[in-house]
Amino acid sequence: MADGSANVGFLGVTRSLSGRLWRQRAADADVTRRHQLSHGLSELLARALASRGISAEAGADFLSPTLKALFPDPSSFADMDRAAEILVDALEAKRRVVVFADYDVDGASSAALIVRWFRAMGLELSIYVPDRIVEGYGPSPAAFRHLKADGAELVITVDCGAAAHDALACAAEIDLPVVVIDHHLMRPGEIPAVAALVNPNRPDCSSGQGHLAAAGVSFVLLAALNREARKRGLFNGAEPDIRAWLDLAAMGAVCDVTQLTGFNRALTAQGLKVMSAWANPGLKALMDVAKGQGPASVFHVGFLLGPRINAGGRIGRSDLGARLLSTDDPEEAAALAAELDGLNASRKEVEAAVQEAAVRHIERESNQADAPCLVVAEDGWHPGVIGIVAGRLRERYRKPVIVIGIDRAADVGKGSGRSQPGVNLGRAVQAAYEEGLLLAGGGHAMAAGLSVRPDTIPELRAFLCERMGAEAKLAAAEDGLEIDALVTTRGADRALWTDFQRLAPFGPGNPEPTFAAADVRVERPMALRGGHVRCTLTDGSGGRLKAVAWRVEDTETGRRLMQEGGAIHVAGKLKPDDWQGRQGVELEIEDVADPRRA
Repeated sequence: MADGSANVGFLGVTRSLSGRLWRQRAADADVTRRHQLSHGLSELLARALASRGISAEAGADFLSPTLKALFPDPSSFADMDRAAEILVDALEAKRRVVVFADYDVDGASSAALIVRWFRAMGLELSIYVPDRIVEGYGPSPAAFRHLKADGAELVITVDCGAAAHDALACAAEIDLPVVVIDHHLMRPGEIPAVAALVNPNRPDCSSGQGHLAAAGVSFVLLAALNREARKRGLFNGAEPDIRAWLDLAAMGAVCDVTQLTGFNRALTAQGLKVMSAWANPGLKALMDVAKGQGPASVFHVGFLLGPRINAGGRIGRSDLGARLLSTDDPEEAAALAAELDGLNASRKEVEAAVQEAAVRHIERESNQADAPCLVVAEDGWHPGVIGIVAGRLRERYRKPVIVIGIDRAADVGKGSGRSQPGVNLGRAVQAAYEEGLLLAGGGHAMAAGLSVRPDTIPELRAFLCERMGAEAKLAAAEDGLEIDALVTTRGADRALWTDFQRLAPFGPGNPEPTFAAADVRVERPMALRGGHVRCTLTDGSGGRLKAVAWRVEDTETGRRLMQEGGAIHVAGKLKPDDWQGRQGVELEIEDVADPRRA
């Protein structure tokens, strides 16, 4: 039996201040020992590696992921060879090609990858990104007719298109060839008639790469394009070195929150190394305005660069991100980065206002906070931020949340939802649509989008609560925090953080390590602007550990941290603290338990 698998209620915590059970990640003892011996790892690190499902044989590739060892055969993707032939045909004929991209980071990264390959081959492509508010997600018949009228001879959709049946049918009618590069789930029998459709999640694709972001699929496409162009003898000099654009593939993988395992892990790890040279003018300019520093990391991508690129699609011009990542002009990059930085600041203000109003709704409406699913709506909430707010509220209330912004003039509410593990929100939203409660709706287990008539919202709320009630109850009982290791305030040091960085990059499929410290005391707690709390933790080991908890001011966790009396258990993630060259660490507190109540 895996050691730790029966360790339910780690440190005796069956209910933390956020209502969670603490568990130690289960790890096979034999695999742990083999990792220690094979790779010279500490017991803590070897155990963490084993707990992530990494076998003894796969340990080397996980610790040192390389493209050479893990790159898939492009031909294993359905339609990949066909897509490469069509695109190289277009290159040779110098046809007018348009890249139709989604408005998020993955779409912008995918578009920039393809634009850069064609540019290296002497053909400049146009980019079209739909407006989130006016046009909505993905291709539409109107957009394709516009592109056709504007002279487009071939369209490549990236990070969208696989489910755009009406738009693709329209493209066929107007004789506009379309190559689809996507990664979103497709239902059996849903493959539309297009020139080529490359999607590792199409039912007949045997690549086994369904966890890739669209940027990862696009990167494999570049390898297929190089192979096809090489076969035709099109390289007079050196062929495009696609490794130079690995930074864009990593952007899509991290910001689309994909599983960082296998080839996708190698793509991200190597992409962060390439990004660290800051050779892409757009990424460099964005890093400058974000005031980031040091080698690129998942933090830089997910919290500094990604939100700024997304801001264009959320509340600004939707094509800004794709233009930024594909430009080679440092001056243009600087101007675009400055614009995106300003939009991101505005996005934060809009988001904060919507979140504050949403919390007021939930707290004041009788029994709503106790419901299995929270559905909150108000006039004028910006559709570009409701998804972020839904995610924040999901973290706060630990249950599925749908946030709806109502447009009274159009008599429609646009909603975005985020779910809790174990509760299939997409399935419930689909059921509501089939019940006639929605104008449109769909998604997957953890996220969904919908359109609804405002006067139907109370009925929708009741339907979803009933539909997800049993799942939500079970999920709440199972809601736990997985702990990797118990540490002291003295042992939680820079050496421990550095050791565990061998598991990076972190993300879905490879969670960032969570450490627990028992019976610590809080010293010098300080409330910070934004609802954060900073403090120092001490224990019997004699160590002093700096700590911070984000957005907890009005929660039970925040209130407990602001008290100095009595010992508590804390759990969180170690982060480097390089302020004024100190080379230390601090703990980002994720949860707190009171031993007297746990």
